[in-house]
Amino acid sequence: MKQYSSLNEVRKDILDGRIVLRELVQGYLDNIAARPDLNIFLEVFGEEALAAAESVQQKMLAGKGGRLAGMVIALKDNICYKGHKVSASSRILEGFQSLYSATVTERLLAEDAIIIGRTNCDEFAMGSSNENSAYGPVGHPINPDLVPGGSSGGSAAAVAGNMCLASLGSDTGGSIRQPASLCGIIGIKPTYGRISRHGLIAYASSFDQIGPFTHSMEDVAAILEVISGPDNFDSTVSQRPVPDYSAALGVRKKYRIGYIRECIENPGLNPEVKQRTIEILDALRNEGHTVEAVDFPLLDYLVPAYYVLTTAEASSNLARFDGIHYGYRDPESMGIDNTYTRSRTHGFGAEVKRRIMLGTFVLSAGYYDAYYGHTQKVRKLIRENTRKLLTDFDFLATPTTTNVAFGKGQKANDPIAMYLEDIFTVQAPLAGIPGISLPLGKNSEGLPFGFQLMSDVFTEEKLLAFSAELMEKFVSK
Repeated sequence: MKQYSSLNEVRKDILDGRIVLRELVQGYLDNIAARPDLNIFLEVFGEEALAAAESVQQKMLAGKGGRLAGMVIALKDNICYKGHKVSASSRILEGFQSLYSATVTERLLAEDAIIIGRTNCDEFAMGSSNENSAYGPVGHPINPDLVPGGSSGGSAAAVAGNMCLASLGSDTGGSIRQPASLCGIIGIKPTYGRISRHGLIAYASSFDQIGPFTHSMEDVAAILEVISGPDNFDSTVSQRPVPDYSAALGVRKKYRIGYIRECIENPGLNPEVKQRTIEILDALRNEGHTVEAVDFPLLDYLVPAYYVLTTAEASSNLARFDGIHYGYRDPESMGIDNTYTRSRTHGFGAEVKRRIMLGTFVLSAGYYDAYYGHTQKVRKLIRENTRKLLTDFDFLATPTTTNVAFGKGQKANDPIAMYLEDIFTVQAPLAGIPGISLPLGKNSEGLPFGFQLMSDVFTEEKLLAFSAELMEKFVSK
């Protein structure tokens, strides 16, 4: 099967009679079936997707197809789809079937996207390697012994492995951008409040945002246009109108780009990643863009602040999973207290329990002000300093990750090393700004890594336009 990199390519071949949509869906299903070792999909909606393909094909040929007609897309297993299972890759939600669809799911379907299945992820989106799933780790499409990144590793690997055209993930501290970097595709975390979180199983409510993985900027723009915007079911979503992102992709301007000195000079940065990042910045400077180093002295506080706040929110959000209302209940439990204790002990994985305990500690009497309250002030400083830089610059640039994909098990027993995987990606969610990872680099062994751009709140139009320019200039170099 031909490997498509954009919806426009799919539509052209369908309308020219080179392929029918059912054949495309079947090709993706065959690719999924051929790589069970990667453990990317927890469930495949095969017959349903094939039936949808027949219907959407007829609409397309009649000129009545929706804005995403022809797009085959996968959902991370923390995004609800009515009548389908959703588990956040946790045993605590084993067998649970969603009673409603997430707003993003409804909007995809309304525009004739075809949902092919739900993808594996780190349990409750807590992880940077996709090794924390109750259903086993996900393998990297290039080498199954490597991790694809996390927590949205399954969604990233599905797109990189040609098992769907696009996918949705969620980003709390880098869970879209980090796996996008390691898998060599595009991944974007929009501004907090740009996309409704209704129907997204919460990890940390003041951080979580849904976003797409794709191969092309055109598909990023098309998906964001569909899934963004006001929603009566989410009081935190912005009421701002959704721009025409697709029309903005062709805009070419000279921008002011600030690269964060502390990131480029970080001793943990892989030399090949550093060299490629500097090459891109130098090329942009030579083309007339203003490229300057900026200082962000709060870099060392990003990861600690992120983990204090997100674990606190997780402790609260995950209290509802108790073995009483739905999902897993320990079969040997007796009485209310014992049911709660045994069900949560056996239903949650080690990393989720670690974060619940950390969060409960920082919220506890005597420690609330010292940890949670103090860290909220640190977050305010991070937000203010970041947005101040973005009044002087259009974009902040960093590598997305310090390195390429690492081996399974390599960091599994070292939580601190794993948490530091997020060092360049947590700034955007702490500040509430959009960030995108672009697949602009490969190391000497052919493993990909990303280049990250961040911009001010609700400036996705500008971010996508410049990203499209970078993809044109650097993606094949």
